[in-house]
Amino acid sequence: MRSSHFSIGVVRLIMIFSVCVSMHAQTGYKNPVIRGFNPDPSICRVEDDFYLVTSSFEYFPGLPIYHSKDLVNWRQIGHCLTRDSQLPLHQAPASGGLFAPSLRYHNGLFYVVCTNTSGGGNFYCTATDPAGPWSEPVWVEINSIDPDIFWDEDGKTYFVTQGGEGIRVTEIDIKTGKVIGPERLVWGGIGGRFPEAPHIYKKDDFYYLMLGEGGTEYMHSATIGRSRNIYGPYESCPLNPILTHANRRGQSSSIQGTGHADLIQAQDGSWWMVFLGFRVTHQWAYYHVLGRETFLAPVDWPRGGWPQVNGNGTVSLDMNVPTLPLHLFEKTPVRVDFDDDKLGFEWQYLRNPVRENYSLTEKKGFLQMTASLFTLNEAESVSFVGRRQTEHGFTATTSLEFDSSDDNEEAGMTLIQNNTHHYDLLLKKSGEQIIVQLRVRIGSLAYIAAEQTVSDNKVLLKIEGSPYQYTFYFADAKGQKYTELSRLDTRYLSTEVAGGFTGVMIGLYASSNGKPSQAKAYYDWFEYQTDEK
Repeated sequence: MRSSHFSIGVVRLIMIFSVCVSMHAQTGYKNPVIRGFNPDPSICRVEDDFYLVTSSFEYFPGLPIYHSKDLVNWRQIGHCLTRDSQLPLHQAPASGGLFAPSLRYHNGLFYVVCTNTSGGGNFYCTATDPAGPWSEPVWVEINSIDPDIFWDEDGKTYFVTQGGEGIRVTEIDIKTGKVIGPERLVWGGIGGRFPEAPHIYKKDDFYYLMLGEGGTEYMHSATIGRSRNIYGPYESCPLNPILTHANRRGQSSSIQGTGHADLIQAQDGSWWMVFLGFRVTHQWAYYHVLGRETFLAPVDWPRGGWPQVNGNGTVSLDMNVPTLPLHLFEKTPVRVDFDDDKLGFEWQYLRNPVRENYSLTEKKGFLQMTASLFTLNEAESVSFVGRRQTEHGFTATTSLEFDSSDDNEEAGMTLIQNNTHHYDLLLKKSGEQIIVQLRVRIGSLAYIAAEQTVSDNKVLLKIEGSPYQYTFYFADAKGQKYTELSRLDTRYLSTEVAGGFTGVMIGLYASSNGKPSQAKAYYDWFEYQTDEK
């Protein structure tokens, strides 16, 4: 018995030791830490929990909220704006809507500050739980973008915004949102175009003002200045820009456009920076389709000194640096069977949805979608739900049944960058036949790339992605053998070609192309697999 008890005790000690080791700081993580279209990250910490928000532009619900224990592993816990009353997006153009939020915590309340460029302007919402629900917007009559909020030690509250030639600071009444002081231009940065994305931090009796400069493209950067007075004058950091990948080559050149950053101090005293960047493809020219993503870097910020980002102001995809103790979350399932009464947080609509066009209960186990009058080419509330493309290498597959009686009606999968740049793999009638069709929209150019007849209105649709091309397939409902329909170049869905601030979304949709219809598409399941290591 003693031997048995001794063995059990040793096993328990080993298990406890293993858990303790796993909770200690690790070395190394992969960038980006939040993958796919998740730009303009802003972060706050409450005790040992980190929360982060990113921009969502014309997509609904708005402003995804993420949670982490270690800054490396993140899990979405909700959205800030989930009601039409909070987020009017009627006819919001591509890359309109919500720009550059800021997330802060003060006196028991979480604050999200943002700009709805398509309706209302600057506002803030509050919540006691970052997972929601969030309050109705409190509107702030300051005509600018990229708002931040800062509470000083004397109890005053300031709005910090991008206003034309530089950064402006304005005192407000936090209870009402009313402006109670003049807008003051405090700093224009170091001379880069579009000084924006301001954040103010109070440290060592200095006000540090960090901003993005150079535009949110290849010359993007983060710069910082400091002053003894919130209104300035601000002294520029001698290391500026403290973060940039402009003109970088070699291993780090696959990451471009780094900037629009926010700083956070962890519970162990270490400093970190979250910021946007994008991963590029093609060896002979740079293109990016995933949108701007959220990256992470360690920061050395000595007392009375300046913050230095990862030693030299650059980062890599594989970061060989110590981290906080890692806390993993359960991985998102590859397959969604549409068995729940609500869609998961990863799914978003284009603009405010017409809710009667969607049902997860009318035919249990299916996402039912009624065809909209509008098409993907229009800045309207088309019948569409989509999720982010998060890796260059992926496979997306769905099972579709489409009850259609008219040649105008269609349903299927789409890869959409915006309403003038998308690839649509769809099922429709054509006279007496049923066809699977691949249609291309690139700016003013629209054409049918390929089509084939099928024997039934039930099909499987599949899209495979790689850095350089998308391959489109279909199969009968049993899925025994997929037929390749065609291949298309990824670069025509890139930001460099399509413009804008978003990334490719993989969507399910249904449209009647302007003709009144009650045609219904039934999606039985959706699978999304990636090559992320």
